[in-house]
Amino acid sequence: MPNLLIGLREGLEAGLVVSILLAALRKTGEADRRISSSPVWLGVVGAVAVSGSFAAVLTFSTSVLSSSAQEAVGGLLSVLAVGLVTGMVFWMRRTAASLSGDLRSKVGAASRIGPGALAVTAFLAVGREGLETTLFLWTAVRASGETVAPLAGAGVGLAVAILLCRLLYARAIKLNLGVFFSRTALALIVIAAGVLSYGLGDLQDAGLLPGRAWVAFDVSGTIATDSWWASIITGITDLSPLMTVLQLVAWAVYLAVVVPAFLRAGRTKPEPVPAARPVGAAGTAAAAGSTVAQPESAAAAAPPAAAPPAAAPDSAEPPRPAAPGSAEPRPAPPAGADSAPRREWAWLSGRSPWTVAVVLIVVPAAAAAACVVALPSASARAATQVSVTASSCAGEWKSGHTGAQTFAIDNKSGKAGEINLDNAAGAIVGEIETLGPATTAQLTATLTDGTYTFKCLMSGSRTTQSGAVQVSGRAAGGGPAAVAPVTVAQLQPAAAAYHAYVRPQLDDLTHQVAVLRADLDRHKGKGDLAAARTDWLTAQLTWDRIGAAYDSFGDLGADVDGLPDGLPGGVRDRDFTGLHRLEYGLWHGQSAATLRPVAARLTSDLGKLKVQLPKLTIDPTDLPIRAHEILEDALRDRLSGMADFGSGAAYPETYADLQGTRVVVGELQPLITARAPHLIGTLDPQLDALNAALLATRDHGHWRSPQQTPQAAREKVAATVDAALETLSAVPDLLEVPISR
Repeated sequence: MPNLLIGLREGLEAGLVVSILLAALRKTGEADRRISSSPVWLGVVGAVAVSGSFAAVLTFSTSVLSSSAQEAVGGLLSVLAVGLVTGMVFWMRRTAASLSGDLRSKVGAASRIGPGALAVTAFLAVGREGLETTLFLWTAVRASGETVAPLAGAGVGLAVAILLCRLLYARAIKLNLGVFFSRTALALIVIAAGVLSYGLGDLQDAGLLPGRAWVAFDVSGTIATDSWWASIITGITDLSPLMTVLQLVAWAVYLAVVVPAFLRAGRTKPEPVPAARPVGAAGTAAAAGSTVAQPESAAAAAPPAAAPPAAAPDSAEPPRPAAPGSAEPRPAPPAGADSAPRREWAWLSGRSPWTVAVVLIVVPAAAAAACVVALPSASARAATQVSVTASSCAGEWKSGHTGAQTFAIDNKSGKAGEINLDNAAGAIVGEIETLGPATTAQLTATLTDGTYTFKCLMSGSRTTQSGAVQVSGRAAGGGPAAVAPVTVAQLQPAAAAYHAYVRPQLDDLTHQVAVLRADLDRHKGKGDLAAARTDWLTAQLTWDRIGAAYDSFGDLGADVDGLPDGLPGGVRDRDFTGLHRLEYGLWHGQSAATLRPVAARLTSDLGKLKVQLPKLTIDPTDLPIRAHEILEDALRDRLSGMADFGSGAAYPETYADLQGTRVVVGELQPLITARAPHLIGTLDPQLDALNAALLATRDHGHWRSPQQTPQAAREKVAATVDAALETLSAVPDLLEVPISR
């Protein structure tokens, strides 16, 4: 839908420019000497050639880059496209009323020079629209994550635009172009906001902008992102289920600034319209041509006496040529319109339009072809076609070369699975995590001198592999380091060690909850609520330190520390229990008598959890994920205030999460170091910096809420969390277990 709108609006703009050029050309010709429109059409073809060449260069030049370089280039071009489209929208809003007159003046001057100048005039007028449209469509298609459907939508939009322009020119229909461009401009601004957000996300992924791990929201786990309504929303707005804070802020700020500015621009008082003079058929064409792109606001604001009699402001009749018998004298050209172009375009005088057209069409195409041919590793970009069947894995691959190599893998096995390209040591140099049945996907890897084997791990089937292929030679550049695959058996010792760590933590928590219950029983049942708040925090931090085991506890874990999200009654729902329920009551004036049943149930739930603990198995494959997610959850839930029910304990809870992260990373350290020797050396100072930043939020040893903490200290915590998460994000990929291992 967004690409259809882009194609329709931009195509209609370009079509109106061509219509005005053709009408002005006919009006310029003498009654007995009609000027051919061929130069105009040749210029249009040249503009289309430039746009197509530009699209080819964009596509082929980015395809040879690394993934991070592609993200960087794509992000920069997205931001550039948004800037150009925004400027175009405001330019059209401001100059639409005078566009026809400007083009007629240029056509008149060019026709006096020769057909070659006419071709150049059409080329420049349409080429600007074409380049803007190409760049914006390219970035919008990239943001959508697909190719065929967005391009088909853009093609339909362009086809409809061409049809509308043809009907307008033939005066078969009338269209209020002011209203059309005003309304579609607002839709285009919304699309541009989404493209801007996507582009900034690309720049974050490429490492050019900070904050990649600072997630504003992630609804991918709570909504069906492949549902029809989610597809419509993401398709129209280019918003994604997961957005960082920078993306969300940029999207909101862009709309908050650009939309009001655009609406204010439409209320600008128009220039007075000169008094109309008697017109014939040619005058009708001029009047209609001068209003084809007039904004809605300008048409509405113009006083009735100043309206051109030949065309109502709410109609868009295209220009018509002057009747041969018209008695209307042709207006004199503006001062300087004849001499200036002659000096500027003197080299075009007397040149054949076909010569100029060949230059306009062939030169861009040749330049684009030269750029594509000159791109590095052109031979390496050709994808090697291999297939996966029920009994074979990439059997077609017999030889390879060093450097970047792309494989197009066709899954004919009828099952989904994972495809790995391993080196002789068994380390993975390239992978497709999930390849569905009857689908084709590309795998790109950088190969060095050595032996490589494809391994196909299809669901429900034995692992198959290709023959070993020897690759010789020196690679032009280094690629990402190969990663040795990890097995469940290798992760099992870490999971067992963490399971042993959890039991004493639960014993401590049970004792701390007993102390909390005693606080509520003091003073003849009235309770010591101040002591209860202090002891609640102690218990909460103990629970936070076992964050890697949450998923293994199931409903028992939710009973101990669940949130009211999704409960019909919210914080007042009877199923809202555990530590956060106590937090809400202690900081919202509830009595000890109200909270004693909650604390009693918490004691019971902890007892059930301890009984079940020997039977509960911590999934070894979860540990690498939780190594990153513990602090990620702290950033999303605690530091944002989402999980604060009155205590303001975001910083001490994040401190406990940091301790839990250190425990998990410590258990996984041997496996991490074997695959990324420098990662722990980078991570330890970052965790130390976060530790210091969190302790600095205290006031004389007492934790403060984020609202009470100085801004500099808050910013330091945010920065150090972000840095640690950037490094921790590599752990799940390093220690990912293939599906059949």
